[in-house]
Amino acid sequence: MKKKALFNWSSGKDSALALYKILQNPDFEISCLLTSVNQQFQRVSMHGIRVELLQQQAESIGLPIEIMEIPEMPTMEVYEQVMQQTLTKHKEQGVTHSVFGDIFLEDLRKYREDKLESIGFEGVFPLWKIPTKDLIQEFINLGFKTIVVCVNERFLDKSFVGRVIDQDFINDLPENVDVCGENGEFHTFTFDGPIFTKPITFEIGEIVYRKYEKPEKEESSDTACDTNTSDAFDYGFWYCDLI
Repeated sequence: MKKKALFNWSSGKDSALALYKILQNPDFEISCLLTSVNQQFQRVSMHGIRVELLQQQAESIGLPIEIMEIPEMPTMEVYEQVMQQTLTKHKEQGVTHSVFGDIFLEDLRKYREDKLESIGFEGVFPLWKIPTKDLIQEFINLGFKTIVVCVNERFLDKSFVGRVIDQDFINDLPENVDVCGENGEFHTFTFDGPIFTKPITFEIGEIVYRKYEKPEKEESSDTACDTNTSDAFDYGFWYCDLI
């Protein structure tokens, strides 16, 4: 019997490749995509993608999507409460596993597994410990197409946001930047590839700068909300709006 799982969908490249791999695994059945969205702005956490584009992705993939609304800059307690309520509901529907696109962040994986275990879930990590240089080449060779929608100013400048990831993009990355952005250097929106029945259509809007203030007392939960970031919120990001 197949194991029923939900997939933690960020809208970006690591999610897309992880979903591609888990869909080929006969042991699992994906019940839905789960995405955390900023409640105030109705955009994917950290990626800044509009809900409308998120819904287009799900429709093209052919899986239902559940949007988990999170307040602006939530505390860990608030985030974990919303996630627990969501997973408990899915557990009652026979879901037993939760799939992530994490690659090598040990602390983040342990955090996820500890929280899942407390609810009776197991984590699945299809990309775990695969070298990121191999993953990005596989991603491109499979025909996936993804655009950089957010860059962390600590690692990359404005010129990198709004670019489609190809060999030239990889060659231009500084040596201290992981090619998959696993340390939160950049985030992407995947708009075509083998998991889609049709490409996602969009237009490139304005490029904006946003700085997050570090919370005074309680730690923010964006590290937990997003699969690829360890942000402390005392620096800025460049965003490319997709319309």
